Amino acid sequence: MRTGLIQRIARYLLLSVAAVTAASTVTGCEYFPESTFQLANESRLPKWIAIPPGLARADVSITMNYYVTPWGRTASFVLQDSTHKVLEKVYGREKCDKPFELKNPPQGFPAGYPAYELITVNGMTEMIEHRRMEPIFYISDDPAVRNEYAATGCR
Repeated sequence: MRTGLIQRIARYLLLSVAAVTAASTVTGCEYFPESTFQLANESRLPKWIAIPPGLARADVSITMNYYVTPWGRTASFVLQDSTHKVLEKVYGREKCDKPFELKNPPQGFPAGYPAYELITVNGMTEMIEHRRMEPIFYISDDPAVRNEYAATGCR
């Protein structure tokens, strides 16, 4: 009697795990980002984000989430107002399978930084910059970084 009950519980538990796994594969990892960052206040907004009329740059914030899926690396960007109301959410694809680093990084940065990600949303591409291991990111317009990236491509 007990063995049958244990087998049924184990079967239902296994089915539940399989169902959750299948559901998360179908819906993606939206609720489980690999990492989350805030756009630095002094950074400009990405091209694909527009501030709604009546608001200023100081009135909004952007959160970026990185995701690693079986189909590649992606990112989401969430624009919020000062009350944390979501104003816009967009999704992009990362160009490389890992962050890009400069061959000769500038002085004063920790090892491995700055690191860059090229992300495309709605056909517009931006260079995301991480200056150190912190939950902050910047939009980079440095032509030297873009040139070095273009010369070396993804690794």
